[in-house]
Amino acid sequence: MTTSHEDEPGNDDVSAVLLSRRKVFAVGGVAGAGLLSAWGVPAGTGASASGNASVSAAEAAGACLLTSEQIEGPYYLDNALLRSDITEDRTGIPLDLELRLIDGSSCKPVKNAAIEIWHCDGQGVYSGYASQGSGGTGEPGSAGPPTGMPTPSGPPPTGTPSGTPGGPPTGGGGGGHVTPTDDLTFLRGMQITDRHGRVAFASIVPGWYAGRAVHIHVKVHTEGSATATGYTGGHTCHTGQLYFGERLIALLDQYPPYSENTTPRTTLEQDSIYPGTGSAGGLLTLNFHQHRTDRGVTARLTVSVDPGATNEGEDAGGGPVPSGGPTTTPAA
Repeated sequence: MTTSHEDEPGNDDVSAVLLSRRKVFAVGGVAGAGLLSAWGVPAGTGASASGNASVSAAEAAGACLLTSEQIEGPYYLDNALLRSDITEDRTGIPLDLELRLIDGSSCKPVKNAAIEIWHCDGQGVYSGYASQGSGGTGEPGSAGPPTGMPTPSGPPPTGTPSGTPGGPPTGGGGGGHVTPTDDLTFLRGMQITDRHGRVAFASIVPGWYAGRAVHIHVKVHTEGSATATGYTGGHTCHTGQLYFGERLIALLDQYPPYSENTTPRTTLEQDSIYPGTGSAGGLLTLNFHQHRTDRGVTARLTVSVDPGATNEGEDAGGGPVPSGGPTTTPAA
């Protein structure tokens, strides 16, 4: 699938509704690495998330298993930015993200659904929460929330309300949302699936912040209607997160702005939310050049959902906290 972003509207053209309530910045954009036509891991000099150059038969056979539901996190903003290039002024390694949506019961593509994504920038900062710094909890490049906080299974510290500015975010859905502090919109966007169930986004590889492995948040909205400015009606059938294999992430600190991030990095094995189930848990298939990673990364995943279900991310579970994992309360 080849996708051009030349005709994409800038933020000024995204949505009249958005313009009425948010300050909009022009899309700067970062040139993508180029979308590839085949699904699965392409052959060549790239590397897959698992380090192999092909999808295993077992993984292919399990393609219709439902993708894991995961928590929404505290930094979701319902601002309906209908666009495929979500980069704006953020710098980093170009990322072309290709998602394919299928019905888990029939394995058939789900068309005219809305897939929405959001993630932090190369230093762990979310739009809407930029003034709060890395992970919405401190200054960019800082170690984030103080150490010694309990993991999500424990009670919040006395006198420190979770899910509010100044306190450690719970990473949950309902009750865990943090009130935004600015009108920035970088690295957030929505696309409508085509008849093959596919969408593509141009972005940058996210950075990291305390307590979480590198990830992208995703929501899937179905049984509604696409409009000129977004998606109306229907419901959220899937809330999840997408993850990057360690083989790629270990290379990031060679390149700015990732090299400027002094926050200790949490690996997939240490992450308390990643379910550890590979592609069914949101692990992306990656293609990149190990010696020229700055040229860009292509990431793919088939997302399998129940279109009639409602999953807002409030009750979704995560992976267990492994031995030696993070001691901080992870911001989702």
